Amino acid sequence: MTASDISSSAPGTLPRVILASQSPRRRELLALIGIVHEVHPAHVDESVHADEAPVPHCERLARQKAHTLAVEHPDAVVIGSDTIVVIDGDILGKPGDRAEAIAMITRLSGRTHTVFTAVAVAHGGVTLSGVESVSVTFRPLDAAQIAAYVETGEPMDKAGAYGIQGFGATNVERIDGDYFAVMGLPLGRMVGLLRDLGFRYAFGPLTVADSAPASA
Repeated sequence: MTASDISSSAPGTLPRVILASQSPRRRELLALIGIVHEVHPAHVDESVHADEAPVPHCERLARQKAHTLAVEHPDAVVIGSDTIVVIDGDILGKPGDRAEAIAMITRLSGRTHTVFTAVAVAHGGVTLSGVESVSVTFRPLDAAQIAAYVETGEPMDKAGAYGIQGFGATNVERIDGDYFAVMGLPLGRMVGLLRDLGFRYAFGPLTVADSAPASA
């Protein structure tokens, strides 16, 4: 199926869906809402460009991931996403080692930071994207608690060195915004973008919509 085929396909046709991420959290979220999908990680350079602000940075990466896989699999609808943690204007990526993880959690302890998660959907040469912003407040943590959390290993593959859906949930005092965005995939925004691309989600598998997709 190509972009031009969507409007001519019978409503209810199930498209091939690819998640351009190796994140088990994102895969679990798609499965949670019933969207059948394949997983094909997109290998892109995630370095921050010079003078690149946090929001444009994560949206660029989400779009690049989706576009890269859409070129490789033109028959598929591709979903890409990127999550960053920002505090004091600094982007906290995945920690390189235990010491860096401890430093990140120490910096977040007792303070409010922002999680930005961008999601992009691509098909037939069209890529649509958006960014969710969520404020997350950590409760105060002492050095022993931080060290014990880092020892679980959970922080090592996560932006900002914590996972909201695991042990890290106990570090969080308050969330203002989309919880699923903090997990790594803003489901509501994603469904809206898929709708704009010409697909329908009705609490189950993704299907071709009754009307033609947006041409933007």
